[in-house]
Amino acid sequence: MSNTFHVTGMDLVGYMAKDVPRAIAFYRDVIGMKPTKIFDGDAGAEFELSDGSTFGLWSGNDMMPFQPSNCILFAVDDFDKTVESLKANKIEIVMQHESPSCFMVMIDDTEGNKVVLHKLKSS
Repeated sequence: MSNTFHVTGMDLVGYMAKDVPRAIAFYRDVIGMKPTKIFDGDAGAEFELSDGSTFGLWSGNDMMPFQPSNCILFAVDDFDKTVESLKANKIEIVMQHESPSCFMVMIDDTEGNKVVLHKLKSS
């Protein structure tokens, strides 16, 4: 079996949200991302990132019932400041880890989705 197409990239990574306005506020106020598109009727929002990728939030419906997503890694510019900001805002840290190649801190969003703020170590 062979296919006749090739995956060329990722257009959007999205999470589902039970309460879209609450989730938008979390990603805007805690993570610091500005929504670039908000859909009518609390259907969802998109956040275009500086690298051209897009993160989305979507409400569940009959066709696609809500389920928390596993994990996304958002790149951050300053890991120490990221952790300080989370602590200052009383955001519970689920996990903090340093590997040979990166630093990461995991938190939960308002919908129960796992979010990792991630910083690659300089080469």
